Amino acid sequence: MKTGNTAPRRLTILGSTGSIGQNTLDVIAQLGGRDAFEIAAITGHDNIDLLADQAKACGAGMAVTSNEGRYQALKDALSGSGIVAAAGRNALIEAATIPSDWVMAAIVGTAGLAPTLAAASRGADIALANKECLVSAGDLFVRAVSEGGGRLIPVDSEHSAIFQALEDDQQHAVERIILTASGGPFRTWPREQMANVTAATARAHPNWSMGLKISIGSASMFNKALEMIEAKHLFNVRPDQIEVIIHPQSIIHSMVGYSDGCVLAQLGCPDMRSAIGYALNYPSRAKLSVERLDFAKLARLDFEAPDEVRFPALRLARTAMERGGLQGAIMNAAEEIAFHAFVDGRIGFLEMADIAEAVMDQMIATGAAENMDAVFAADEEARSRAAALVLQKEKAA
Repeated sequence: MKTGNTAPRRLTILGSTGSIGQNTLDVIAQLGGRDAFEIAAITGHDNIDLLADQAKACGAGMAVTSNEGRYQALKDALSGSGIVAAAGRNALIEAATIPSDWVMAAIVGTAGLAPTLAAASRGADIALANKECLVSAGDLFVRAVSEGGGRLIPVDSEHSAIFQALEDDQQHAVERIILTASGGPFRTWPREQMANVTAATARAHPNWSMGLKISIGSASMFNKALEMIEAKHLFNVRPDQIEVIIHPQSIIHSMVGYSDGCVLAQLGCPDMRSAIGYALNYPSRAKLSVERLDFAKLARLDFEAPDEVRFPALRLARTAMERGGLQGAIMNAAEEIAFHAFVDGRIGFLEMADIAEAVMDQMIATGAAENMDAVFAADEEARSRAAALVLQKEKAA
């Protein structure tokens, strides 16, 4: 927070209208708002009214919609505010390159890859909530952060927990990384019943309030699959050191096991503002208005092994890590196409994993992620192949 003559910290929020972005703005307001922070730019997609309201409330210098067709609507909504309106992919990248100290990277999907990479390359500290940066281009992205000179601070609750539980200078003693998963709404459902679920049912997460993509990804455990690949790149561990455990209460957010048998866990109520606040204030901590744990009321914490037959996404993540190269990008791209087809009612819930696996197998020979052009080419081909498989399933239904 601002003290004396200290200038406000300058921030950028990529993806301000999503759940992470909205929580980020709430944390900023709690920690002093305009007195403590200057918002260089915020970005969103189709929710123009919310984007404009956010921009005016936080005093952003620029507001960007990724949808070029909504430029005029955004410009009109910001009329008289002095806030610059912009639209389109290049505008997202421009927003990311505006000088700021800290960037919340919360654009969902591969749309967030180019702007987040641009922010990392200029040396900003990256609060990473976009999974695709590491899943699709992990080595390239980590290198960009290192060469830019900024810090990479994870915001996903699981990776934030691991980040907090890692002891300084003890990387050599890390034996295993243990990612916890709630199990989603279908944790106890038989596979036969899961085949018939709808998008409306799948989006109802038992513990967290999240957007559609993340909620359905939790139900299918594709989110956890992506987190496994992220963990490999974030914490420089081998695939065999990454474990997943089902923890229905979502109180232990993840754990680190050390070579002396000790396991360090980070606990807290399910509230993304805690991880966001940690990333914003790292390495310090600031007081936040979030629920405190009541251990007596909690009474118990449960754990169970994940079922990779009912949730094959976990198996696909291990396959992607073992194969290496562009398999992470391929899996992610195919899953995104399958996700949209499921939401549109064109394929079933379990067919999302079937399509992702089929495309991964079709593209085993795809080369390494040597540059971003290779990543985008693999992404495009995987999407095309996945779309063809969706069409095949529709015709066969």
